[in-house]
Amino acid sequence: MSRKESRRLHIIHQVLEKKLTHIEAASLMGLSDRQLRRIIKRIRHEGDGGICHRTRGKTSNHRIPKKIKDKALTLFRERYADFNVAHATEKLHEVDGITVNDETLRLWLNQAEIPYKKRKARKHRQRREPRAHCGELVQIDGSHHDWFEGRGPICVFMGYIDDATNTVFGRFYDYEGTIPAMDSMKRYIKRYGMPQSVYLDKHTTYKSCAEPTIEEQLADQRPMSQFEKSMADLAIDVIHANSPQAKGRVERLFRTLQDRLESCGLRESAALRR
Repeated sequence: MSRKESRRLHIIHQVLEKKLTHIEAASLMGLSDRQLRRIIKRIRHEGDGGICHRTRGKTSNHRIPKKIKDKALTLFRERYADFNVAHATEKLHEVDGITVNDETLRLWLNQAEIPYKKRKARKHRQRREPRAHCGELVQIDGSHHDWFEGRGPICVFMGYIDDATNTVFGRFYDYEGTIPAMDSMKRYIKRYGMPQSVYLDKHTTYKSCAEPTIEEQLADQRPMSQFEKSMADLAIDVIHANSPQAKGRVERLFRTLQDRLESCGLRESAALRR
């Protein structure tokens, strides 16, 4: 008896003892009243074992006979050992008249420990090479953290890192929004010059989530945030990352800074103890 069946049996006993109504029990079990009555009738005739599914322990009507399974495995060893599973199932059907699903054949091969040709696994992501020159791409992000370790309010560190040179720039703000983003960008441009493009996440500060107006739809345009409009005026391309891993340099920058703060705090507390 499975855990689900055990729970159902307990509820049905509550019904038989008049502690629950049929409607309450059906609602708890996610069944219709008619289906519940059929199960109760079966339990009254067969006992608690009547809660188990009738096909439990029986061979499926769709199971392929063992004779065909053995023949398919023998043919695979002798003729199709250098084929992949999909190609082998095609040949078994076309040449030998054995119809079997790809995954079924794969399961048989794994159970029999027969090696077969596998497709080379693709990399989840391809590593992007850094840009060649300073200013081609700048990664930007905001990190919410207790940067002052309780000695000040929790704030946001607006971090900038050049994709080619790993030049770091940053500033603290009360929140991550349009004004902090524009102010930090202004300060970055004054120090390092105008970047060609910036790499950002899809925070509402950097990408508008508004529905396009009729005029924008007719012009084949999408809504832009105030930050995006400012970047467009400066001829700076805005690229939105689809995952945190895509802008890994700035994410690792935050982790490095936080680790250094923790190590400094540990050394300071050790010095105070001494």
